[in-house]
This record gives sequence, C-alpha cells and structure tokens, in this order.
Amino acid sequence: MKKPIGKLCVITDVVIQSRYSHLELCELAIRGGASVVQLRDKSASTRDLYALAVAMQLVCRKFGATFIVNDRVDVALAADADGVHLGQTDLPIPVARKILGDKKIIGGSASTLEEALQVERDGADYVGFGHVFSTTTKLKASAPKGVEGLKDVLAAVKIPVMAIGGINASNVAQVARAGAPSVAVISAVCAAADPTAAARELLQSMSETAID
Repeated sequence: MKKPIGKLCVITDVVIQSRYSHLELCELAIRGGASVVQLRDKSASTRDLYALAVAMQLVCRKFGATFIVNDRVDVALAADADGVHLGQTDLPIPVARKILGDKKIIGGSASTLEEALQVERDGADYVGFGHVFSTTTKLKASAPKGVEGLKDVLAAVKIPVMAIGGINASNVAQVARAGAPSVAVISAVCAAADPTAAARELLQSMSETAID
C-alpha cells in the first residue's frame, strides 16, 4: 500500500544553507512533524545521490515518514524510495509508472491549470502546484500563481494538490484556507534557525486554519 502524502513535505537543500546535510535535515524535519521528505540535489553524482537516498529512506522508515526522490526515477527505484516527484522536463509520468509500478507514489509538477490536469490524466498520485508565492529558491520565468490560482487547480483536479513556492510561516494559513491538503517547503525549514521548530510552526498554523 502506498504511504500517505500528509500535510507537510520538506524538500532538503544544501545550497541555500550549509549548516545541515540532507540526512540531518531529514531527521530534523520529521522530528518537527513533517510527514514527507523529498531529496532534491541537482549537483550530486548518481552514486552519491543513491547513497543519500538509501540513508534517508532508513530514517524515514524509522519515523514512519514518506520518502520521495526528486527527478530521478532510477535512484528512487534503486533505493526503494516510497516514490518520485517529476517536473515537466523529467521522465514522463506514464513511463515512470511502468518502471516503478503501482505501489510507488508519483507526483508531478504543474505551474498552470492545464499542466495540473495533464499530470492527473497521466496517472500521478498528486500534483505539486506553484509557485504560489514569490520564491528565491528556484529561478522562475513566470509570475506567482497566488492563492486564487491554487484554488482553481483545487477545484479542477481530483487528486491531492501539494502547494509549493514561497510558502512560509507568514502565509501558510492562506494556503490552508484555500483548501490545499499539503504544502511543500524548502527554505522555510531548511534555512530556519531551528528546522524542527520551523516545521512544527508550519503544521500548527495549518491545523489552526479553517478552510474557506
């Protein structure tokens, strides 16, 4: 059976900060309540990424969290991750499904309503939609989609929507009120003075917010 997506996904990053490793961030985030951890590293070699994925999967299994690998279907398969998250230029979702099978989670990125609908048609388990707010973590060619853009996607697709992009403690309540069941963050946790406390604060804000 597939693991649940949960409310908070923390995407580990060692570019925007250097105090913690991917593995350390994984455990710190989970201790703060993150139910999903995604390994994202565009510069690591395949061998290093595989070793990281194996180690992070062990931590996630220890604490009952879901472990996702960004982009790399091969690494997700080799490390027996719980799933993979694919961008618009990565391996097509139907192909990834043939490789990983029906028991693994596959998420797909979307920055427009049309892309979100296509991600759903392709058979993804969830759509990562954004960027909702302005973000400096990744260079973006388009403007933020805002809460209204997020609401449009939530109303149109039947699979879970994970909101991403510029989400932090000051605006996560807006995302929760819009009805998003999940959020993904990078800098809000990874670059925080206390990643565990930051994850806990995000979850608390989501839990205390009523849906519009």
